[in-house]
Amino acid sequence: MKKVLLIALLAMLAVGMAFASGSAEQSKTKDIKVALIVASTIDDKGWCQAMHDGIQEAMAELPAGTIADYKAVENTAPADAKSAIATYVTQGFNIIILHGSQYRSVVEEVAPDYPDIMFAFGTTTDIIGNNVFSYMPQSEETGYLSGIVAGLTTKANKVGVVGPIDGGDSARYNRGFVLGVQAVNPNAKITVTHIGDFGDTVKSAEFAESLIAAGNDVLTGSSQQALGALRAVAGYPDKDLWWLGQDIAQIGLDEGYKCIAASSYNYKAVMIGLVEAFQGGKLGGELIPMNFSNGGFIWAWNEKCADKITAEIKSQVEAKMAEFSAKADVLSNWADVDYSKL
Repeated sequence: MKKVLLIALLAMLAVGMAFASGSAEQSKTKDIKVALIVASTIDDKGWCQAMHDGIQEAMAELPAGTIADYKAVENTAPADAKSAIATYVTQGFNIIILHGSQYRSVVEEVAPDYPDIMFAFGTTTDIIGNNVFSYMPQSEETGYLSGIVAGLTTKANKVGVVGPIDGGDSARYNRGFVLGVQAVNPNAKITVTHIGDFGDTVKSAEFAESLIAAGNDVLTGSSQQALGALRAVAGYPDKDLWWLGQDIAQIGLDEGYKCIAASSYNYKAVMIGLVEAFQGGKLGGELIPMNFSNGGFIWAWNEKCADKITAEIKSQVEAKMAEFSAKADVLSNWADVDYSKL
């Protein structure tokens, strides 16, 4: 796996570390204790699990004991996040990750009260505090690759998206998907829906059923809610109906036999970068972008769907992935996608 994301992050932080030597010495003497606050669970086969798995992988790669303790705080509503932060600060946790755009107001309110604590928050491209690292997956890239597969797989020329809300990395993924489909199959009808929630798998399944009933034969979706849509697709074992995942863990599920391919975010590199920054005395004030060019994304094909992965599909995906890997911001026009014109 590429380590460019870590290297880029460390280079970006070098200037900030130069004037933080006093804090650096203090940080080096502290045990690093990490708390992850999420709205769902760490085994949701989606957004929250991706961060949890990345932290676990970082702990395995870093020297033993570098992260002295790690706790995940699951099923935490924004209204409860402030008290969770206070509890873990009291217990000596000094890197606190609030994983979800719904926590933004909490981070903005609380971070100034704890200037010696490092916070990490995503997704946003904004810098929201001197002790807050923002991170933003540029998931229009992964969406585009899923769109290529969908556009070349559909027989009905109808593909659908079950999204949470039209914001953050989900908005980028969905619009990238639209661009990918249009690039390879301009005749395909694309329907983008939003259930209005990141974690409601029941509503996600209902939206997916509506899309299936309308004749869409390839679906996709992001965040933890998408698991419901995948389960709906898997409920048609004899139907030529397929899924593109935004988390590789979905491939390994029982329902994953319908998932042709999937992508994931590489949070391991982000976590290692945060630890190195903390040890150097830099607690925030920077944006961490994630893309293929800095190793922020991973792509995987599902061997169970080998008969669906044609030579054309594979070559087009790999060619575009190589383009993304060579240069960031290839899809700078992602925000121009207008759903009303689909």
